[in-house]
Amino acid sequence: MKFEDNFLIWNKLTKSQQDRLSATVICRKVKKGTIVHNGSMTCLGLLLVESGQFRAYIYSEEGREVTIYRLFEMDICIFSASCVMQNIQFDITIEAEKDSVVWIIPPNVLKEIMEESAPMANYMNQIMAGRLSEVMWLMEQIMWKSFDKRLAAFLLEESKVEDSLVLKITHEKIANHLGTAREVVTRMLRYFQNEDMIRLTRGTVEIIDRKRLEELD
Repeated sequence: MKFEDNFLIWNKLTKSQQDRLSATVICRKVKKGTIVHNGSMTCLGLLLVESGQFRAYIYSEEGREVTIYRLFEMDICIFSASCVMQNIQFDITIEAEKDSVVWIIPPNVLKEIMEESAPMANYMNQIMAGRLSEVMWLMEQIMWKSFDKRLAAFLLEESKVEDSLVLKITHEKIANHLGTAREVVTRMLRYFQNEDMIRLTRGTVEIIDRKRLEELD
C-alpha cells in the first residue's frame, strides 16, 4: 500500500508538498520487540503504522513501565516527532508488539510542511489533543479505579485486540502495561481464577467468563 493511501490529509496538501513527502518518507519493517523510539534516541519523526502493533509507554518514579497508548493499523504517533512540537517534552518509549510495517516522515520535512500548511498543522494538533486525552484518561484510571477493575478491563481489551479468549501474555507483561508489580498481577489473576473467570496456564490467560469480567469493568 502506498503512503498516500494511508495519510488521511494527503489531498489537502499542495502538489509540491506531496512531492516532498513522497521523496522523503521512509517505509520500514520492524521486528517484534524492537524499540523504535525513546528519549535517548535521535528524534525519529512522524510514525504512521501501515500494519502491525506498537506500544507507547513511560516509566513511573519507581522504574515500572506504564503503557499510555497503543498503535494499530493507520494510527499515527506524533510523540516520536516531539522535537518538532514546541513545548512538548514527553520521554516516551515506543516498542513493536508485533512484526510491523511503518511509514516515517523525517522531522525536518514534517516541520517544514507544518509551517506551510494549515491543514497539516491542524491535523497534527488534533492527533496531539487525542493522545493527551488518552494520557489524562489513563491518569484517572490509575488514581480512581481499583486494580481488579483495571485488570479486568485490560484482559477484555487484549481479548478484543487479539480476537481470542486465550491470551498469550505473561504476568510480567501485564504488569508492564498497567504500571504495577508482577506479584500484584499474579495475586489478582489467581483470584480471578479462583472465581472461575479465567484459567491460567504457563504464559497464557484464558477468559472463561467474559460476562463477569465485564461486570467488574
